[in-house]
Amino acid sequence: MSSRRITADEALSQILNWDSDVEEEVSETEDLSESEDNVIVDANDQSSYDEEDSEDESAIVPPTDEDPGMRQSSSREVTWTSKDGNIKWSTSPHQSRGRPSSANVIKMTPGPTRFAIARIDEIHSAFQLFISPPIERIILEMTNLEGRRVFQEKWKPLDRTDLNAYIGVLLLAGVYRSKGEATASLWNEETGRPIFRATMSLETFHMISRVIRFDNRDTRAGRRERDKLAAIRDVWDKWVEILPLLYNPGPYVSVDERLVPFRGRCPFRQYVPNKPAKYGIKIWAACDARSSYAWNMRVNTGKLAGGNAEKNQGMRAVLEMSEELQGHNITCDDLVTSYRLGEELQKRKLTMLGAVRRNKPELPSEILRMRGRPQHSSVFAFTKKATVVSYCPKKNKNVLVMSTMHADASLSTREDLMPQMILDYNSTKGGVDNLDKVTATYSCQRRTARWPLVIFYNIVDVSAYNAYVLWTEINQQWNAGKLHRRRLFLEELGKALVTPKMQTRARPARSPAAAAVIEKLKLRSPNQHQVETGEKKRKRCQVCASRDDSKTSTTCVKCMNYICRKHTVTFCPSCGEL
Repeated sequence: MSSRRITADEALSQILNWDSDVEEEVSETEDLSESEDNVIVDANDQSSYDEEDSEDESAIVPPTDEDPGMRQSSSREVTWTSKDGNIKWSTSPHQSRGRPSSANVIKMTPGPTRFAIARIDEIHSAFQLFISPPIERIILEMTNLEGRRVFQEKWKPLDRTDLNAYIGVLLLAGVYRSKGEATASLWNEETGRPIFRATMSLETFHMISRVIRFDNRDTRAGRRERDKLAAIRDVWDKWVEILPLLYNPGPYVSVDERLVPFRGRCPFRQYVPNKPAKYGIKIWAACDARSSYAWNMRVNTGKLAGGNAEKNQGMRAVLEMSEELQGHNITCDDLVTSYRLGEELQKRKLTMLGAVRRNKPELPSEILRMRGRPQHSSVFAFTKKATVVSYCPKKNKNVLVMSTMHADASLSTREDLMPQMILDYNSTKGGVDNLDKVTATYSCQRRTARWPLVIFYNIVDVSAYNAYVLWTEINQQWNAGKLHRRRLFLEELGKALVTPKMQTRARPARSPAAAAVIEKLKLRSPNQHQVETGEKKRKRCQVCASRDDSKTSTTCVKCMNYICRKHTVTFCPSCGEL
């Protein structure tokens, strides 16, 4: 795609040359559900756009490219009034608008902070920056308190090694895609993996899962009256405080809602029909648009008992998520995008870009009319603070995007003439959605009826992904080029967390395979460990022709010759072994 942009005069002359002299009335009383999710961006999705009914009405004929007024926009510009009558929109850009879209100036260097870089030397050290010692102390103290209450003399106090081993087992279960698998099968001698049995017994894992706590249940009742998140509030707040200290987001930040799946009893469980899980705990998140690093989060606990329903909840959430940012652009969906939100963000030296719903009172009725508009046409409207565009990807369908970052009517040079505003929105809107996708792929969540444990599982998942972002940006050559880098990271992280527990295990494992894992670990010297966990050498396949130069890291178990994947379907051609 060419980087050339079309000027405002050229854009208006192309997009306002309509064929019809009739327009359509737009109802100002249209009722759209506030819980509807934003699905209006993909121009190829026929179900993702609003459709207008055809009605014959009196026409307002916009200027064409033959109209001299298009060349002299300052003297012949058209003014529209918003549906609520409070905002005047113009068809010509305001000359007094601020910086262009590419000039957002941020005062922080994007990427890992110096604090993080100075403390990350191994994979597990990156993860332990998020599950910090204060968080570990709270979990250990409250878990041991509950363990003594439930199991009495049978309970053996947990220490930091035990907690790390428990988290490591959870991460390894996620790596092996065991989220929906019965826990007993993971410890099964025939179908399970030896590393689980080598770390701890199944009984120990079940005991920890039963009593793990994040607050004192004896004082919870009083705190719960003021705070629905009382059962995990201390851990959650300490964890959220750490997130912005380790990473600086780039110029584009995505703010959106997440839904952590959960169908058990919870005072703030929500039903969101447009999400895959339908039921769960809603969490507002602010993520870097490029790396999807979770920079800030807030659990939506709803209103307190007997309280009034909150208005403009989405706007308040976005403002809270972006409190420490300056010079960034906030990309959000049509659930929260509004003219007022753009004004509030501008007071903080932030810009806004987001899809907007047709029923917003700040929009002019003229920009919503679809009848007679040609395909791939765009209509822009401007104020001194914001720009809104209505793009027509298909007949009688439109996309509405509002921005305080863009001050002109730039169109791309693509065949569909999509506005630059929409291209920028498409490229920056997916930070939170991608976080949901990657954490769900290797999620450590186990089946439970306790919502605080669900939030803790989510903390572990997000911390592991954030640690991966830090590690790969600091060590950019680590497993570079491999498509499964994150799986390798999580596997190495899980093994690093369970290794101290295996080395100090009091009783030997009963399973021969688990005992072999422990014995191998004890016999391995630090130098041997470094060699074995390093990147395996790649050499030319000894069966392929030399001119093919086919490199591989696979070797035959008998003759140790390097064999590429094409020649290892049934047997090794060098020695004839299966």
